Amino acid sequence: MRFRRTLAVTAVLTCVFAVAPGPARAATGYEMAAWTMDESRGSRWMADSTGRGHNGRIGPDVGTGLSTESSRGYRFDRLEPDTPPARPGHLVSVPDHPDLDPGDRDFAVTVRLRTTHKFGNIIQKGQATVPGGSFKMQIPNGRPTCTFRGSVGTIEMWSPARINDGNWHTVRCLRIRDGVALLIDGNEVVSKPGWTGTIANTWPVSIGGKLDCDQVEVGCDYYAGDLDWIVIEAA
Repeated sequence: MRFRRTLAVTAVLTCVFAVAPGPARAATGYEMAAWTMDESRGSRWMADSTGRGHNGRIGPDVGTGLSTESSRGYRFDRLEPDTPPARPGHLVSVPDHPDLDPGDRDFAVTVRLRTTHKFGNIIQKGQATVPGGSFKMQIPNGRPTCTFRGSVGTIEMWSPARINDGNWHTVRCLRIRDGVALLIDGNEVVSKPGWTGTIANTWPVSIGGKLDCDQVEVGCDYYAGDLDWIVIEAA
């Protein structure tokens, strides 16, 4: 029952880490990076609106300037799974920085997305076997999944519902000291108790799939769909 009580803490942190719909969010003081993805068509540089300087490089295969209800976003076309060659131009990458690692902190990553597909890694830092741990949000079978792999252990959560319905959804992966939670459109859909331990690696943040892959021995798990914005928070 201990984690049931912790869910109240999760709710408080969800409010502290509040992210309003669209890029015009209220400042919380906890944002480590905020990518509004409102760059114009043809842009190859993703700006971090927090002022912390965590700007990213947009691959040439990523479509920018996509019209959304609030502003603009990115489009990632579908690529056949496990079919060479690897397509690094399908990714947006942000250089490594401690701000972008969970470390030992309470940590959240939130994404607004739209897709009709059922596959792909949306955002991650590190991969399954890299030293220092990793975190990842993906959408296998249209069901959002959060994974936190740390020095103590790994916790993974799967949404019970699919969201690959062509509508915009906000997906949030949240880790606190006593457990992790997955929220969709502001509603907690699954949570698990436990502490993952420290997560801190030297890898860039990768948006849209894996960095280290060849589509033969290691699939690149390329995301297919649209992204409106991404926010990383820590406290």
